[in-house]
Amino acid sequence: MNTLNLHQAPVLVVGAGIMGIGIAQVAAQSGHHVLVYDSRDEAAALAKLKLAESLATLVAKNKMTTEAVQTLLSRITPVTHLRDAAHVSLVVEAIVENLSVKRSLFQELEALVGEHCVLATNTSSLSVTAIANGLKYPSRVVGMHFFNPVPLMKLVEVVSGLQTDAAVAQSIFDLAGAWGKTAVYARSTPGFIVNRIARPFYAESLALLQEQAARPEQLDLVLRGAGFRMGPCELMDLIGHDTNFLVTQSVFEANFFDRRFTPSLVQRELVDGGLLGRKTGRGFYSYPGGAPALDDSLTFTLPATAQWVLHGSGVVADCLASALSRYLGSKTHSRVLGSNWIGIEVEDLQLHLTDGRPAWQVAKEAGLKEVVVFDELPAVSDGALAFACAGSEAASGIASAVLHALGYAPVRVSDTPGLVVARTLAMLVNEAADAVLQGVCTPEGANAAMKLGVNYPAGPFDWLDRMGRTRVLAVLNALDACYRGERYRVSPWLQRPV
Repeated sequence: MNTLNLHQAPVLVVGAGIMGIGIAQVAAQSGHHVLVYDSRDEAAALAKLKLAESLATLVAKNKMTTEAVQTLLSRITPVTHLRDAAHVSLVVEAIVENLSVKRSLFQELEALVGEHCVLATNTSSLSVTAIANGLKYPSRVVGMHFFNPVPLMKLVEVVSGLQTDAAVAQSIFDLAGAWGKTAVYARSTPGFIVNRIARPFYAESLALLQEQAARPEQLDLVLRGAGFRMGPCELMDLIGHDTNFLVTQSVFEANFFDRRFTPSLVQRELVDGGLLGRKTGRGFYSYPGGAPALDDSLTFTLPATAQWVLHGSGVVADCLASALSRYLGSKTHSRVLGSNWIGIEVEDLQLHLTDGRPAWQVAKEAGLKEVVVFDELPAVSDGALAFACAGSEAASGIASAVLHALGYAPVRVSDTPGLVVARTLAMLVNEAADAVLQGVCTPEGANAAMKLGVNYPAGPFDWLDRMGRTRVLAVLNALDACYRGERYRVSPWLQRPV
């Protein structure tokens, strides 16, 4: 196809659910005349009425004018037959996630619309190549994957199947920008960018729950401390465990049962029991109460004469140095830049920044009786910080007091490789690296997709820069050495020399 200009072109949205009417709203706000069709009787008309009610609340809050709402609504027209939209230049379907249903829809549309009309699918998981199979012009089929709620979420994944014309993908990329969205290119592989790279955010916490390493409220607390708006357990409760489990299962099966994407027995049990989260009143937590508060009471008080030694160099060591200076004030601490570990030594107890090894292994290999390992430092002030101890309860109490003194909220978890945050970030980086290796997206596209599509505080390659390739590889290799199998294999992209 030649270069297409879809700006101001008439649009048909098929599917009048939450996603469909959201797409119609965004298109109408950008000046398009939008037709909305749904196979259910009166569904399109009812969706427009609900949209009008929703927009009226924005007028009441002075976020939109009455005139702007009237103009927007005047551009949206419900239709009862697909043939009423034969003149459109773009179709965006937002119907049920079923391959045969989507394929049948596009075959029906192809007999109605002009040969240069672009056919876009809002699928979040199905193959764009498969959807286009059997069409006379498969080159005009492209993924235009929005995120819910469509008017607020900035990301659009522009997904190319094997036969998608480059000009078609470019036209959708440009159109998304004109609609106020940030578009990223993706190749049609299972999960595209966001749903694929996001799997470890849930999977690592589910794995920790299965081995009883931590409680849901602890996992949520430390990952919120890392800057995530919601922890994985509360987020799965919000999404619905049935939905989250289905996506994981779909990605697992579509990747020919690659063990990296194995669904969780913990989550399957919740689904089997009908404990789906907020919508059923109970998931990991009971609602409306939500997560219980944690008891963070101290068990040990540091003596005023405690000697502090800071070990190691780099970003984390510098952060610890600043925290020490704030706590000690005019008192001094010593620093050993040449140490082969990063952390703090207090009262003969060493607190190591995790390199992936559990505390017992660090203690054994260093010839020490007591060692504490702590997680990636929080991104927020007074953030929760997971730690584990190999040694006595007194050593754990000292560690808790040390971390409190440095301005963190210590959360003791079981002595597990990579603890919570470091292993989660390392796996997010690893999955993103594989996506880049396989040509699914670029590093820049992965960063933008995860920040805009799921509101991550940083992108996976931002975390790679922050943690450093050496630490990421160390955490992944330690996880692989502990658990064995394919789950924690290191992406070849990460193993390449920089």
